[in-house]
Parts: sequence; C-alpha cells; structure tokens
Amino acid sequence: MNPITIDEITKATNGSLLWGNGQATIDNVSTDSRRVGCKTLFIPLKGENHDAHKFIPMAAEAGCRTFLTSNKDATAGLTACNVIFVDDTLAAMQALAKYYLDKIHVKRLAVTGSVGKTSTRDMVYYMCCEKYKTGRSMANFNNDVGVPLTIFSLDDSMDIAVFEEGMDHAGEIHRLVVITRPDVAIITNVGISHLENLGSRENILKAKMEIADYFGPDNALVINESCDLLNKEDIHEDYKVIGVGEKNNDYTVSNVCDLGEKGIEFTLTVHGDSRKIFLGVPGAHNAINAALAIAACSQVGITMDQAIAGLGHLELTGKRLALRESRGIKVIDDTYNAAPESMKSAINTLMNTEGQRHIAILGGMNELGVDSEVYHRKVGDFAVESGVDLLIGVEDKAKAIVAGADEKGGNAMWFGSKEELYGKLSGLLKSGDIVLIKASNALHMDEVADKIING
Repeated sequence: MNPITIDEITKATNGSLLWGNGQATIDNVSTDSRRVGCKTLFIPLKGENHDAHKFIPMAAEAGCRTFLTSNKDATAGLTACNVIFVDDTLAAMQALAKYYLDKIHVKRLAVTGSVGKTSTRDMVYYMCCEKYKTGRSMANFNNDVGVPLTIFSLDDSMDIAVFEEGMDHAGEIHRLVVITRPDVAIITNVGISHLENLGSRENILKAKMEIADYFGPDNALVINESCDLLNKEDIHEDYKVIGVGEKNNDYTVSNVCDLGEKGIEFTLTVHGDSRKIFLGVPGAHNAINAALAIAACSQVGITMDQAIAGLGHLELTGKRLALRESRGIKVIDDTYNAAPESMKSAINTLMNTEGQRHIAILGGMNELGVDSEVYHRKVGDFAVESGVDLLIGVEDKAKAIVAGADEKGGNAMWFGSKEELYGKLSGLLKSGDIVLIKASNALHMDEVADKIING
C-alpha cells in the first residue's frame, strides 16, 4: 500500500480528526487487532455478534497509532495516537478504499457468478501477469469487507487489479462496484445458489448484472452464453458484450476432453482462428472459465499466446479439485464450495481419473431454496448414472443425495456426521480407490479429506 496521510483519510471518510497529526501517514489497513504495526490504520467493525471497538486497546498495545472509530469512548486516553471519528466504520472503510483505488490509477477487471468466479479470477490474474504487474483479491475476499482489504493491498506500481465480487442478496454487488468501478467484468453463470434469498434465477441474474451498473461505451462485459439466462441479444446497453460458449459465440469452446486428474484439453475458436489448449487443472467446466478469462484479458491487451502462457502457470486458490494421495488412496479435495452443476462436473472428473474404485463422499449444498431436496436427489441420481462405485452422504442435506442414489439402485450409505464416518473409513476405503470429497464450504468437509490423508 502506498502511504496516505491522516488528513486524506479524514477527508475520504467524511470523518473528523479528534486528535493526532494530520500530516502523519499510514501504509497498511487492518480490521484485525492482532495484525497491526505503528503505520497501520486499525478499523474496528461491528458485526452481529461482536463490536471490534473493544479491541482498540489491544491494537494500541501492539503499536498501532491510527484508528477509525464510531465510538469516542473506545479511544479515550489514546491522545498519543491519530483518532478519526466516523459515523459507521464499515462505510468509512469502503469510502477510503474507493478513494485509494482511484488514487493509484490501475485498470480494473472484476468477476462474478454463481460458481467458478474464484477459479476464473485466478485465470485472469495469471494471464495478466504475463504482460502487467497485477494484483488480485486475496483468498476469497469478495464481499463488503474483503474487497476493500484487497484494495489496500495494492500500490501504484501495479497496472491491473483483478477483483472477485460475490453476493447473497440483491444490491450487494452494486455496493462493491461503487467502490471498484471495473473496466471489464465477467459473469461466469447464473445458477441456483442463493435461491433462498433471491427467490428466482431471474432475480439472481439481476443481482449479477449489477456488476455493469457503471458501464459505458468504453467498458466490456464478458458472459457465458452456455448459461440459459445469459445471452448477448437480451442485453440492450451502450457497453460492449462478449459472448463465450459452446456454439457460434465470439469465443467458442469445443472438443472438451476431461483428462481426470491430469487436467483438460479443449479447442477455442475466435474470429475463425482455432487453438487447442491444455489446462493442467481438473474439471471440464474450466474450459468455459478459461475462455471467459481469455476474452476479458483480450480487452486489456493480452494476446492469445500470452493468455495461454498464463494458464500454464495457473495455481487455483483453495480446495478446488486438488489431488492428494496417501497409502495408495487418491483424494480429490473439492471442498471449497458446491452447487448442483459443480457437483456433477466434479463427479465427471472423478470418473475420468484412474482408480480401481470411484467413490464420492458428498455433503449438502446450501441456499438452494424450497426445491433443495430435489436438487440433492438429482446429484445422487447423476452419481449412479455416471458409474460411481460407492456414494457416501454426510450430514442432513446429504440424505436426499443418498435417497436419489438409492432410487437408481446405487451403492450408497449415509452418516449423520463427519465423526460417525471417521470410525468407518478404514473399513470403507482401500488402496487403489479414488475418492471425491465435495460439499458447501460451511460443512468443513476438508476435514474428511485430512482424515483420509493423515489416517
């Protein structure tokens, strides 16, 4: 982060300097009182269950000398520090992030979508790194707090910033683009995650389209036209729309070959020019994600050769189809998140990976609304039709996955908790097995992968 003065912070946040030196500077921002130094701005946030203002004394003891506060009493006695009073520390943090991002003058690319946004963001980052100094969202920092923290990790030596922008409710992406104002954006797809909050896929589409709320003629939106709700012909705006898909699109993906744990191969055709691309990460769905990233990066001057070179260095964030092995058992750890389509894609990857038996250990998928049980049953049905040798469901929602498998005559069993499963693992698994583990991240099914690997 480039240094900024206390006076700049005060003006950007519409705050008032209670005491301190307006010409002093900070070069770091933290919402964690354990991660501060003398040049850190500590921002205490109020959550549903706690108010981080109580950690201000702890941050001061650790050497922090600059604070935002919406509670004057919380900073009483810190007269040797810089203290800026604001009405709302989160809103002030977001306003400061917008000010700082505008100040450092970087080109901005943003990614949203029901599934695949983090993988696609990673692809965009590695492609851009072939030509530019590039920054990106850290981990899955894609919300009201994470996006500002990402911005504060950037500096003016960078040419490009790549943001991931997530949502649970309408209006959330709009708040993020108020801050980030992307030049180019990607919508990976419109799925059924967040149906509980938004009620319909059409409402999810409206929420995703907020990423283009500030677009004009100089901006470009890249969409996955293989998704039934995303179509260039339906977008009547003054910005550029680029379609990616599997038939006669601006960027057309064909001949996708799932090589299991080894990755995928596919053909990408752009303006009549076809290129065969190898991607060394598993999952056939990543062919579309890669094409979306290539299309977006073309808008900031990345050539096809540079994009393909970037894919060669790709390392995906988190537990996404990560292959691990112990005692002759291979584990595909895909526990970062889950939706019906990504479940099916992961099962396809499982079945295309060499192993004596193909086993799926699946947990539930969250936020699918009133038809959640139907979606879970369809996953179990799909697993059996795909040839999974043994399906294991874990925790309540996975009962429906097992029920779907049972209806198809599959070999399936259910455990009420991870702990119940642990006691049976040694008898269920053997050398030569290939095991997929997948569920919504909130279920922490990565613990099952760790248990198998570590014994």
